[in-house]
Amino acid sequence: MKIIAGLGNPGSEYAATKHNVGFMLVDALADRLGIDNWQDKFEAKVAQGVIGTEKILLVKPLTYMNESGRAIGPLLNYYKLDPEDLIVVHDDMDIPAGTVRIRKKGSAGGHNGIKSVLAHVGDEHFSRVRIGIGRPMPGWTVVNHVLAPFTDEDKPKIKEAIAYLLPAVECIVTEDVDLAMNKYNPKKQKKKKVVEQVKSQEGGTDRVAE
Repeated sequence: MKIIAGLGNPGSEYAATKHNVGFMLVDALADRLGIDNWQDKFEAKVAQGVIGTEKILLVKPLTYMNESGRAIGPLLNYYKLDPEDLIVVHDDMDIPAGTVRIRKKGSAGGHNGIKSVLAHVGDEHFSRVRIGIGRPMPGWTVVNHVLAPFTDEDKPKIKEAIAYLLPAVECIVTEDVDLAMNKYNPKKQKKKKVVEQVKSQEGGTDRVAE
């Protein structure tokens, strides 16, 4: 079994906020797979389903973001799963809104929800699916930013990112995270070298500008 946990805050007042993109993706995956058997378990909303031949457990912690691990850790223990069986979906301020990144391990990178998961799981070797929400606007605190809804400009970017990531999450489950990273992470484009003529009093020289 794989656990796919989206991070966020419970309650309608938080449903459309940037911090809740993890919940949004898990809900979209449930819709895609026709999963609606939600129940409360270990301080989380959980629902079981299948991707390919693999059983999955969709999880939305009810502990609020900063205590996400309090729900996820006990679920891993209850089902006798390893950290590698966990996929966590969360927001990321360090990448532009709508940009996606998949990682197979790593530190919390300043994300309090991931800090909590690391503390309760006790291992960094779980997959992360990150959805960019961008940096706060000038004069805004981090809290103001993550607890605010997306702008009209960013809403379609987030919707597109979630749709793009649904098959990526399925790939992690049915294949592995390395294949998903290779297939779905944005490719880094090599800088194009432009040769420009720079004429000086001593004569023309070629300069390579990147």
